[in-house]
Amino acid sequence: MKTILIVLLLIDMLAVVAVLLAGVFGMADRAHDPHKSNRLMRWRVTLQAVAVGLFLLLMTVS
Repeated sequence: MKTILIVLLLIDMLAVVAVLLAGVFGMADRAHDPHKSNRLMRWRVTLQAVAVGLFLLLMTVS
């Protein structure tokens, strides 16, 4: 169980970084879409909340 949670946490953390970089590169684009930026921000916040939840779950299992 602990190994599965660690793997899920690592995957989620990589997803957070990917969404963050997509947002940064999207903002650097001259013709960036504010709706897309907002959607990426919501995804990033959601993924971060999932990461915190997985981390807390991992701490309670350990």
